[in-house]
Amino acid sequence: MQKLELSQLPARLVTVPAWAIAGDALSISREFVFADFVEAFAFMSAVALQSEKRNHHPEWSNVYNKVRITWTTHDASGLTQNDFDMALACDAAARGFGHAPV
Repeated sequence: MQKLELSQLPARLVTVPAWAIAGDALSISREFVFADFVEAFAFMSAVALQSEKRNHHPEWSNVYNKVRITWTTHDASGLTQNDFDMALACDAAARGFGHAPV
């Protein structure tokens, strides 16, 4: 997949307003907060299944009820449409756990 140009990023970010572009413009990230660890882990499992299906995997961390996800495309050395598609998939999965759309 082709790396997005800097000029393309603002329009893509509008589709995932809760996500932030890193200062180097090579990744997007977001933190999700859930009711407890079990809910956070269930969310991670849902995202993991989508990641495997799409062969695009996040960088993430989990501390109790918090999950921080970063998307980047290493092969492209930056952001691609896949990253924004997966951010949308994360947002959709989170809605299943009571996260309201932003």
